[in-house]
Amino acid sequence: MVENDEKYRGTSLDQQTDFFYTYDLGCSAALVSAGFSLVSLDRENLRKVQFIFRRSDGIDEFVDAYWADSLEVRARTYFDALKMLKNRLYSE
Repeated sequence: MVENDEKYRGTSLDQQTDFFYTYDLGCSAALVSAGFSLVSLDRENLRKVQFIFRRSDGIDEFVDAYWADSLEVRARTYFDALKMLKNRLYSE
């Protein structure tokens, strides 16, 4: 099951290259903290949820910096983003 917001309706996950996908909660929280747009949560896999972001300029470099441990984000903003994502994960 894919949770859709208004911008995402009518698009096919398999055919889109305009989206960035990750299963990583920490990376997703960092992306939200930086203002990247979370489009949807894909719950097709019963064991884990895939986070879907609208692909925009700089997202790949941002993710690379996250994995290289060279990314800096505001701590409280990151924590708030993490709480929001967990609420979305566990509210259904």
